[in-house]
Amino acid sequence: MNTLLAQVSDPHIREAGQLAYGRLDTAPYLSAAVDALLRLPQKPDALILTGDLTDFGHETEYQRLAQLLSRLNLPYYLMPGNHDDRDHLRSTFPDHTYLGVEGFIQYSINVRELRIIALDTTEPGQEAGRLCQARLDWLRAELARDVVAPTVIAMHHPPFKTLIAAMDEIGLLEGAGELAVIVAAHPNVHRIVCGHLHRTIFSGFSGTVASTAPSPAHQVALDLATNAPLAWNLEPPGFHLHVWDGGGHLLTHVVPVGDFEGPYPFS
Repeated sequence: MNTLLAQVSDPHIREAGQLAYGRLDTAPYLSAAVDALLRLPQKPDALILTGDLTDFGHETEYQRLAQLLSRLNLPYYLMPGNHDDRDHLRSTFPDHTYLGVEGFIQYSINVRELRIIALDTTEPGQEAGRLCQARLDWLRAELARDVVAPTVIAMHHPPFKTLIAAMDEIGLLEGAGELAVIVAAHPNVHRIVCGHLHRTIFSGFSGTVASTAPSPAHQVALDLATNAPLAWNLEPPGFHLHVWDGGGHLLTHVVPVGDFEGPYPFS
């Protein structure tokens, strides 16, 4: 039987009445993503949200996030991004005990056949991410607990260059090299799933595949010029659906969010 892991990233929820960049109410977009999740013909076994859950990390923003997620009928797991506040995240979701009580938000969970390892790349007050020795040592120890189980590592900042220069400047600036060494020693790591980029991007990484997910709201504009300014647009929103087929393969489907005609039979 397939194992389905949905991934939503970078909803950037703000307080009611507040607009991101003075133009965008992100909440209805996350609500539409929840609708799309609930409409899937096969219910995901779990959902992971890979960071930038809120725009400023305020308690009121997390309270609004909790309201928007309350319609979900599946387990969901939260991770911080560079826009988040660990303490406020924990206090708003006290029943999510995997978040811990202090320090980095890192955990390992099992979703049917898949093991999901959440790795904290955030630095308070900074947009860029890093993996210090303590976080890398924790990951090494977690991977060593089971060298067979198919494993997905989830993190906010991707460990590869995307060639969107302004985003790479605030990417994972420390620890990617050592992460690559650790991952290379564990062939049961089938995917590294990330956020931060507000786009679907895939890259080979140390014998596996690393990816970033789109936002349910705004996307980072695609411009590979080295001097391109950082910009956003309203390209179609979406999320990822990762599917473990039980036979050694992890597939990723990009699910657009919106109302579309069909499905119609090919006849």
